[in-house]
Amino acid sequence: MSPHPDLFDEADQLRVVRARGELDLTTVPAFAQELKEARHGTGRLFVVVDLLDVTFMDGSVLDPLCAAWEECRGRLGWLRVVHSRPGPLLVFRAAGLVERFPRYASVRDASKGVLADRALERRAT
Repeated sequence: MSPHPDLFDEADQLRVVRARGELDLTTVPAFAQELKEARHGTGRLFVVVDLLDVTFMDGSVLDPLCAAWEECRGRLGWLRVVHSRPGPLLVFRAAGLVERFPRYASVRDASKGVLADRALERRAT
């Protein structure tokens, strides 16, 4: 069985964590707590982190995101990040994590595994 399924079984859990405003040293603890709460339970775990409403993001978000990513992978699931502003991409690029956290255009695309560039290509045709 692939650790990155397109379809979910009944026991699988898809969770969405939405962040808004600024993600920095002062606000990341609350974000980290939301990520932790999203990972409760057992079984395979699939998490979409929606950063569309994040206006600023610094590197302090990387530790909780990486911890959540590792736990999801350990539970034979995944964590995917939705974003459209340049800030998250710059942070991921500076940390060398663009491949770990590729861009998804929407929660729906992320849940289906459709990367942002592919979604744009598909909508253009």
